[in-house]
Amino acid sequence: MKKNLQLVGILSLLSITMAFGQTKLVEKVTKKGNELVIPYEKYVLPNGLKLVIHEDHSDPVVHVDVTYHVGSAREEVGKSGFAHFFEHMMFQGSDHVADEEHFKIVTESGGSLNGSTNNDRTNYYETVPNNQLELMLWLEADRMGFFLDAVTQKKFEIQRATVKNERGQGVDNAPYGPIWENLSRTLYPYNHPYAWPVIGYLEDLDRADVNDLKRFFLRWYGPNNATLTVGGDVKPQEVVRMVEKYFGSIPKGPAVAKDKQAPIVLNEDRYISYVDNNAPFPALVFDFPTVPSGHPDEPALSCLADIIGEGKSSFLYQKFVKTQKAIQSSIFNNNNELAGEIIMFVLPFPGKSLAEFETEMREALVEFEKAGVTDENIQKFKAKYEANKIKQLESVGGKVSTLAYYETFRDNPNYLMQELKAYRAVTKADVLRVYNQYMKGKKAVVLSVLTKDQSGNVIAAAKPDNYKVPKQEYKSVNDPNESLTYVKGKDTFDRSKRPGSGANPVVNVPEFWTDKFSNGMKVIGSRNDELPMVYLQLTINGGHMLSASEPQKAGIASLTAKLLGESTKKYTAEQMNDELDKLGSTIYTYASKTGTTIGVQSLVKNLDATLAFMQEKLFNPKFSQEDFERIKRQQLESIKGEENVPSSIADNVYYKTVYGKSHIFGVPTEGTMETVGAITLEDVQKFYASYYSPSVSELVIVGDITKEAALAKLDFLKNWSAKEVQMPTLAASAPVEKAKIYLVDKKQAPQSEIRVGYLTNIPFDATGEYYRMGLMNFSLGGSFNSRINLNLREDKGYTYGSWSYFDSSKIPGPYTVSAGVKANTTDSSVVEIVKELTNFNKSGITDDELVFTKNSIGQVQALKYETLGQKAGFLSNIIKYDLDKDFVKQQNEILKNMTKEEINSLAGKHLPMDKMAIAVVGDKELVKPGLERLGFEIIELDTNGEPVPVVTAPAPSTQPALEAPAGAASPATEKKKKKK
Repeated sequence: MKKNLQLVGILSLLSITMAFGQTKLVEKVTKKGNELVIPYEKYVLPNGLKLVIHEDHSDPVVHVDVTYHVGSAREEVGKSGFAHFFEHMMFQGSDHVADEEHFKIVTESGGSLNGSTNNDRTNYYETVPNNQLELMLWLEADRMGFFLDAVTQKKFEIQRATVKNERGQGVDNAPYGPIWENLSRTLYPYNHPYAWPVIGYLEDLDRADVNDLKRFFLRWYGPNNATLTVGGDVKPQEVVRMVEKYFGSIPKGPAVAKDKQAPIVLNEDRYISYVDNNAPFPALVFDFPTVPSGHPDEPALSCLADIIGEGKSSFLYQKFVKTQKAIQSSIFNNNNELAGEIIMFVLPFPGKSLAEFETEMREALVEFEKAGVTDENIQKFKAKYEANKIKQLESVGGKVSTLAYYETFRDNPNYLMQELKAYRAVTKADVLRVYNQYMKGKKAVVLSVLTKDQSGNVIAAAKPDNYKVPKQEYKSVNDPNESLTYVKGKDTFDRSKRPGSGANPVVNVPEFWTDKFSNGMKVIGSRNDELPMVYLQLTINGGHMLSASEPQKAGIASLTAKLLGESTKKYTAEQMNDELDKLGSTIYTYASKTGTTIGVQSLVKNLDATLAFMQEKLFNPKFSQEDFERIKRQQLESIKGEENVPSSIADNVYYKTVYGKSHIFGVPTEGTMETVGAITLEDVQKFYASYYSPSVSELVIVGDITKEAALAKLDFLKNWSAKEVQMPTLAASAPVEKAKIYLVDKKQAPQSEIRVGYLTNIPFDATGEYYRMGLMNFSLGGSFNSRINLNLREDKGYTYGSWSYFDSSKIPGPYTVSAGVKANTTDSSVVEIVKELTNFNKSGITDDELVFTKNSIGQVQALKYETLGQKAGFLSNIIKYDLDKDFVKQQNEILKNMTKEEINSLAGKHLPMDKMAIAVVGDKELVKPGLERLGFEIIELDTNGEPVPVVTAPAPSTQPALEAPAGAASPATEKKKKKK
C-alpha cells in the first residue's frame, strides 16, 4: 500500500474482511484539509471484481462506471475492431433486458449513459438520480453475467453496420480522419497491439462472425477483469450489499495478465502520405515514439510539448501561426498503457511546399534547443496542469472516471496524489533531458496529408514515401479461446424482476441572486463551494444578428470577438496568455448568432488578477493591423475549408434554404469569402464602438463566491459607459412552399449528410408552446430511443445516429432532422425520415411513448445543475429570457398534465412534411438516381447553396411523395446492382 494514503485505521487485504459475504474492504481514503484527494472505499469481491465507492451528497446524483481492462490492444492480427464492436453489442440486451431496452430504461429513469473504447480499456457508464442506483447495478450485472444468450445474428449484423457507419462518419468522411491509423500502422510493427485503429478495418469487421464475438466476451469480460466504480449520493454499505447481490454470483473469467511491449525504435524517418478529399488544408505530422503512460518521463514530456507547441508564446505558434504561414500548429504528448508518442503537426496556408514546412518544423526544434527552458515555462505548465485537474473533479462523473482510470491502470484509485507530486517536481533539466532522449536527432514517422490545388492536382508530399506497411494476408488459425464455455451464475433471488426505484429525489434548483447596474447590465449569480473555482460569463447581445443591418460585412461579429483575444494596449497576446497560464486561468471570447460571449474560469485565489485581465481585454483591445490581417486570413481560410466538409456544407446549405437568402441567419456566423473579404480594420473598430455596451449585456457568476464578494470586484463593469444599441429588424424569411430535395455533389463521399426541416414561427418560451413542442418531439427524434433513431440506426443500420430538434432563441428557429448515412442508403434514409415525420403528424404519440416522455424528462432534473457550467447555463436562460423564479416548477406541471391529445395536436401543427426542405450532400453519381425515384423535385446546389446550371433534367413531379414509392431504392437493391 502507498505510504501517502490517508487511511482510517490500519487496513489491509489480510486483516480486514467486512461482513458483506466474503467481500473485502481493501482501503478507505479520506480528505484532509485542502489536499486534492477524492475520498473513496475500495473493495474486492470473491470473483475478483474490484469495487470503488465515492460518497458525495452535494447533489442527488449517482454515477456508475464499469471499466473492463480490454481495448483494441487485446485483439488479434486480422480481427481488429472487436473491442469497439463489442461495446456496441453490450447495449443490445441481455437475458433480462430486451433488445433496444437498455437505453430506454436509463433514459426513462432520468439518466444519461454511454460507453467508450480506446486502445487499452472499454467502459460503460450512467449518470442517474440517486433513486435509480439499484436499477443501474442490475443492468450492468445483467450484461456482465447474462449476455451471450441474447446475442443473435440479426443484432450482430445491425451493429456491424452501425460500426461501419461510425467509421464512415468519423474516419472516411471526416477531414483528417485517417491520420491516426496511418500513423499507427507505420510507427508500430505489424503485430503490435497498437498497429491497427480502435474502430478496426472494414475487411476485419466483414470477416468477423458472431462466434468470434462470443469468444471475445468469454475471454475478456469476466468480473476479475473489471472495475466497478460508484460515486455520488450513496451510502457505501448499501452499495456493497447491492453489488454483492447482483454481481456476486457471476463466475470469474480466465486470468488476465498485463501485457508489456518493447520500446519502439526507428532506424530512419518513415515518410508516408495519403490524399484526403475532405481536408481543407494539407497537413504535416511528425510522430516520435516515447514511453508508456505512468513512466517517470511522462510529466516532463507533457511539459516539453506545452513549451514547444501550446499557447501563443510557444515556438510553433510564433514560427507558423503568428507569421501567417499556417492556420494551426501544435504538439501533444500521448501516452497509452503499452507505448507513447509525442506528435507535432502543422496545417499550412497555401504558398509553401510541405518540404519547406518540414525544414521549418525541424528548425523550430533547434530554436527551442537554443532558447532552453525558463522558470516561467515550468511555472505556467504546472499552474495549467493543476487547474485542469481541479476542473476534472467538478462533477461526480469526473471523480468516478478518475478513480476508475487510476484503479485500472495504476492499481491505486488514489494515484492522483502521486501524479500531482510527479508533475509538481518537473524541473528545467528534466524537460531538456527528455527532449534530448526522445526528440533531438531522433527518427520519426513523417506523414503528409495531401490535398488538391486549384487546378485539381494533388500537391507534393514533404518527401516521397519510403515506407510501405507490410501487407500480410490473413491466415485463419485455431482460436485459443475456442474451448471457453459460458457459465451463468446461480442466484437466490429472481433476477428477472427489475428493481424498483423508490421516490424521486427532491431536486432543488440552484439558489440565485440578481442585480442590475445603473448602466443597464443585468447580473445573476449563485454560490457553490464544492471546488475553489469561479465562472463568469458576460454576454453582449447582438452577435451575428447585427449584420442584418450590413449583410455585406457578415462575419464581423466573429472577427471582432476573435480580436478581443489578441493584443491589448498594455499586453501583447503572448504576454496575456503567459500571465493567465501562470494563474491557471482561462479567458475566451466567441460570437454566436445572437450574442458575443466573454467567458472566465479562475481559481478563487486568483480571481482578482484574472478579472484585471478580463478588464484589459474588454476595454483596451489594441486592434492592431497585424493582428487584424492574421485573424482575418485565418477566418477566410477556415470558411474556404468548410466548403469541403460534408457536414458543414449540409448545415450551411440547409440554413440558407430554410431562412432564405435575404435573412442574416441564412449566412454562416463566420460569414462568407465575399463578406469577410470586404471587412476592414475600421469596420471592426466601428462595430466594437457601436455594439459593445452594458445596456445590452448580461453577466452570470457561479462558484465559490458570495454576492457581496462578487459585486465588490466588478467596479470595472459597473463603471462601463452605456450607449444605445438598436437591434436590427430581421428580414422576413422565405418559407419553402413544398417539399423539395436540395442536392449538393460531394464526389467520392462514402456517406451522405441529410438535413430535413423547416423554419418555425415560434420563439423560445420556457413555459409556452415552444416548451411543449420539445415534449412532442422527444419520442419522435429527441432521444436515443426515439422513432427516427431506432429506425435508421437500430432497425436498418443506415446511420451512426439521427436526431431531430427545435432550435429557437428570442427569434424563431428551425425544426431539423439530421443524419449522416451510408451513401448507398441515401434514398432509403430520406424515405424513412419522411415516413416517420408523416406518421407522427397523422397518428401522433402512443401511450407507451407518452409514459416514456414523462418519466424521462420528469426525472432528468437531478442531472441539470451539478457542474458550474450547467449552473451558468441555467442562470443564463433565466436572465436572458426573464424567466419566473419558479419556471421549472411550471414546466413540471405542464409535463405532468400533458395528454396524448395535446401532443397529437402539436404534431399536426408543427410537423408540416409537405413544406420541409430536404438537403442532401453526397456523391451525386451514386445517390441521385435513387433520389429521383422518390418523387420530389430535385434542385442541385453548389457548396455555397447557389443553384447549379441545369444541363438536362426530367420534369419534376407535381406533388412530392410522402410515403415510400414502390420503386424506391433500398440497400438490398443497390447491392444487387453492384453484383451485376
